[in-house]
Amino acid sequence: MLQGTQSWEFQNRPVILSSGVVGGPFEKNGRLSEDFDHFYDDLWMGEDSYEKANRLMIEDAVKLALEKAGLQENQIQFFLSGDLINQITPSSFAARTNEIPYLGLFGACSTSMEGLAIASFLVDSGGANYVITGASSHNSAVEKQFRYPTEYGGQKPPTAQWTVTGAGYSIVGSGTDVQGPVPRVTSATIGKVIDMGLSDPFNMGGAMAPAAADTIASHLQDLGRDPSYYDLIITGDLAKIGRKTAQELLQQKGFNLTETQFQDCGLLIYGQDQPVQSGASGPGCSATVLYGHLLNQMKKGVYKRILMVATGALLSPLTFQQGESIPCIAHAVSIEYS
Repeated sequence: MLQGTQSWEFQNRPVILSSGVVGGPFEKNGRLSEDFDHFYDDLWMGEDSYEKANRLMIEDAVKLALEKAGLQENQIQFFLSGDLINQITPSSFAARTNEIPYLGLFGACSTSMEGLAIASFLVDSGGANYVITGASSHNSAVEKQFRYPTEYGGQKPPTAQWTVTGAGYSIVGSGTDVQGPVPRVTSATIGKVIDMGLSDPFNMGGAMAPAAADTIASHLQDLGRDPSYYDLIITGDLAKIGRKTAQELLQQKGFNLTETQFQDCGLLIYGQDQPVQSGASGPGCSATVLYGHLLNQMKKGVYKRILMVATGALLSPLTFQQGESIPCIAHAVSIEYS
């Protein structure tokens, strides 16, 4: 199963059986709105705090995934989840609700693929029959914790990104009784923490780009693949600046990816008329784009093989206040429709 130094190749090719994708009012007006299952009319979502609203999104996305798969909570062995709020409390409180054995994950915006990689490992090795995995973020909750409350009206530079309000969750299973083509997880590469000394919390894309390039290069080298093996190599939330930087770094490593082949979720989810500065970010960005838009595109035959590379900045409000630089990471998962 281990390939090279940091990759897994899954012999049994676990299947993404179903997914649930929910979003907020801003995402409803975005470019990929047709790929969401449900939208909330406001950021409060009927709760009395944004953090509770974040928890509600997770619960609803999980419920949707279960309904689509025709499964009950007691049939799921493990629930893998993460978000950006202190001590990932929205995920933990959602786990309190569904009562599924729980593994809380924090990889910042890379959490979605950290979860899918581990879920696939568990199913492939026989450690579980079904695993629910995913990630979420809430714009107002994240702004309040990492920057300024939205009511403050603080100005942001062009390098800043807009945190997605959304949750994307999937059920991973062996799929031995599934008929016809389905999205199968074929391999994963676990990234290394890369820190190039950047300390600007409003330039996350630039900070995360080296980690994305390192993981993509490691994945291709570990598995002995050329970039052309994939119809699409897509990062989680590098946005305008980070995507360009990562593409240049990959060229320096000898990997030439075309503009159409190398894309970014943070540049897909919103429309050109939405004021999101450099693009989108947040664990909910890659999770909603993959489990909604990209899986739908695979079902339509647009893509047969994709490499999803979720990127994360591993800072906290405390480390920023103490003058630390921003360590970053990226995890890659390959999905093939067969």
